[in-house]
Amino acid sequence: MMNLPGWVWLVTVAGLSVVIMLDFYIVARNPRQPSMRECLGWVSCYVLMAAVFGLGVLAFAGPRYGGEFFAGWITEYSLSVDNLFVFVLIMSSFAVPRAKQQTVLSIGIILALALRGVFIAVGAEAVARFDWLFYVFGAFLLYTAWKLLRHKDPEDEEFRENLVVRLVRRRGGRWITPMLVVMVAIGTTDLLFALDSIPAIFGLTREPYLVFTANAFALMGLRQLFFLIGGLLDRLTYLNTGLAVVLAFIGVKLIVETLHQDGVSRAPEIPILISLAVIVGTLVLTGVTSLIAARHRKPSEEPVLSKGA
Repeated sequence: MMNLPGWVWLVTVAGLSVVIMLDFYIVARNPRQPSMRECLGWVSCYVLMAAVFGLGVLAFAGPRYGGEFFAGWITEYSLSVDNLFVFVLIMSSFAVPRAKQQTVLSIGIILALALRGVFIAVGAEAVARFDWLFYVFGAFLLYTAWKLLRHKDPEDEEFRENLVVRLVRRRGGRWITPMLVVMVAIGTTDLLFALDSIPAIFGLTREPYLVFTANAFALMGLRQLFFLIGGLLDRLTYLNTGLAVVLAFIGVKLIVETLHQDGVSRAPEIPILISLAVIVGTLVLTGVTSLIAARHRKPSEEPVLSKGA
């Protein structure tokens, strides 16, 4: 276990908060449609920050925890790309002007990170007290993987307001603006996605610090990623298949390793480096296969995902 003093948590949360607030300040100061070059620069910066942080964990905590961070961050980042499909649908459903989309996404993602922080704290306390929850997590991930394999194409979906959004609409009265409803929709919808991603990362690391930081780095830069690859989302044909394989692998890993800890000697432990290789290999293969399939797709077969956004 990582025995971290309280000041490490405080410094980490403070540092991440400063970066997020700076990002939001830049958006609030000049709300507009960002250029591809600008988005690429920001996304590269956030990826570099996550890589440097992971190398820091590797240097100070050892290869095990460094590998767990990278595996968790890559998994969360890939699952956050899946969130972008729903963000596009939300923007389209509420007809959010392009100039307002940056602000809406920024506040929605801040809300999502705050909600995930609470969810992670509750989950960490629960798994620390009840080991059998890992069997539940593993089974849930296998079920989620099965659902993803059976899932229809994201572009054929329509956004359905969740309970929180409906309550905000109903009880907000004149104080609730359409933009606020969209922000709540993004933040709370992301929390629904966290029902899949949080058990997944607990299957890779049981360190709350790594779970939180991996989630934070996965969500930071999601706004820029939305504009950077928004036009490519409909080309990621096999994204759900790749994510299903990753979640199924983590689910099996979680169940098998929990059996091993419960004294079942034949149940093997899967090293984090193997997990990292499986996750990265699956996602790379999924991305390459999707892009190859998109190149051979006939123009009449091209899906339209971002209409109205």
